[in-house]
Amino acid sequence: MSELFSLKNKRILITGSTRGIGRLLAQGVVEHGAEVIINSTNQEKSQIVADELNAQGFKAYAVAFDITDTQAVHHAIDYIEKEIGAIDVLINNAGIQRRHPFCEFPEKDFDDLVSVNQKAVFIVSQAVARYMVKRQRGKIINIGSMQSELGRDTITPYAATKGAVKMLTRGMCVELARYNIQVNGIAPGYFATELTKPLVENKEFTEWLCKRTPANRWGDPKELIGAAVFLSSQASDFVNGHLLFVDGGMLAAV
Repeated sequence: MSELFSLKNKRILITGSTRGIGRLLAQGVVEHGAEVIINSTNQEKSQIVADELNAQGFKAYAVAFDITDTQAVHHAIDYIEKEIGAIDVLINNAGIQRRHPFCEFPEKDFDDLVSVNQKAVFIVSQAVARYMVKRQRGKIINIGSMQSELGRDTITPYAATKGAVKMLTRGMCVELARYNIQVNGIAPGYFATELTKPLVENKEFTEWLCKRTPANRWGDPKELIGAAVFLSSQASDFVNGHLLFVDGGMLAAV
């Protein structure tokens, strides 16, 4: 059974993995046997995280590139495949948030959200999938959100991008499953992270959240590691096009 969830001999690329949830996922997958490729837009910051993991006895590489730049993405993926090795698992984790009332939402912020949260998932997945198709194997995990299903004040464009990630996940499954590629998503509920810090510090919101969530609390980001390990491992070989909600029961509750 231990082999079922083992990530030994798997090489995993995680976008946006120098901090927040991406950094935690990187730690989690290496502790389950994987090699990890750390990514951000900054090579120095990426290298620092890779060095931290290597110092712990794990195997990590740093490859910085802008996930919204098609040419940069293809150059980086070609480099990884030729110089480091095959990408067995891609985790599209990088994302941004912008908050404004709908009628006052700046077009520039809308464009940025679409570029990072939606378009980049397509660009990076396409570049990686072309190699996976040749090998007839691979796994892609897209990080969605509660807002893949639910709306909320001041983040309508963000919710739209996460809804698009859900449908990208399903569409990619339909096209890539025939090549033994599994494409799934993880949809976190409300987790205490750098991105949600303003909400965590808002007493009124936290009280509402605890009442709204059956688990009656914020999620600990470490609680996302199990989902990532499952969807990266042999245990999920017949799981495809699925969005796994890790939300303390929020989506199930009225």
